[in-house]
Amino acid sequence: MAELLIVGGGKMGAALLGGLLRHGHGTESIVVVEPVELRGKELTEIYGVRVTAEIEPSDSTILATKPDIIPKVARQAAEKGTERLLSIAAGVTLATLDEVTGGSLPVVRAMPNTPALVGQGAAAICGNSVANDEDLAWAEAILGAVGTVVRTDEKLLDAVTGLSGSGPAYLFLVAEAMIDAAVLAGLSRAVATELAVQTILGAATLLSEGRPPAELRADVTSPGGTTAAGLRELEHHGLREAFAAAIEAATLRSRELGQT
Repeated sequence: MAELLIVGGGKMGAALLGGLLRHGHGTESIVVVEPVELRGKELTEIYGVRVTAEIEPSDSTILATKPDIIPKVARQAAEKGTERLLSIAAGVTLATLDEVTGGSLPVVRAMPNTPALVGQGAAAICGNSVANDEDLAWAEAILGAVGTVVRTDEKLLDAVTGLSGSGPAYLFLVAEAMIDAAVLAGLSRAVATELAVQTILGAATLLSEGRPPAELRADVTSPGGTTAAGLRELEHHGLREAFAAAIEAATLRSRELGQT
């Protein structure tokens, strides 16, 4: 019996696999379920793990497939005797997972994001009524291999989706806009791209040290200076309102998808 079964060998499944192996899990303890033969061979060549096309008995199971087939594979994993489940599929509720697994299996639901692909993910987790602190700690250790993890109530996962789930796309759009604006100001696209990417990375690193964003912004903003002029334009064009509207819209859409 496998110690850990990862169902789905796509980008997120592979990201979790790589993170776990980097954090000391042995290749002999993990089995990946991937029905696409070519992808399965790639995973074996890259990570050295065994890949199977069918769900097998396991101590624990991670569900990393498309949301539409999560109920099916969750039921199969439960029937194979897994002792607990971690689902990283957007919109698939704990109630749905309880329904297909019988309601007696510890289930943890997570909302990760794509920076997990480079070990810088942000994820929130919640558990069903059967999941205890040990189960949540297990899920934290899994997702902690590729980033930061917080615990929350399931009712707040839609807001998490609106913020960190969709958030990378917002920042990619900001990067696009900064690059395009710098090109209009006369920089080459190559130089604008290099400077914009490093600026965002450096700013994120400063934020990660724990100081409030408002303080960091004030440090850069001299009275009557260039930054003050730029910030005035961003406020004038409704930057805060735009982000508020974006996160609200993504939150509502996540709620709608969960209901369907």
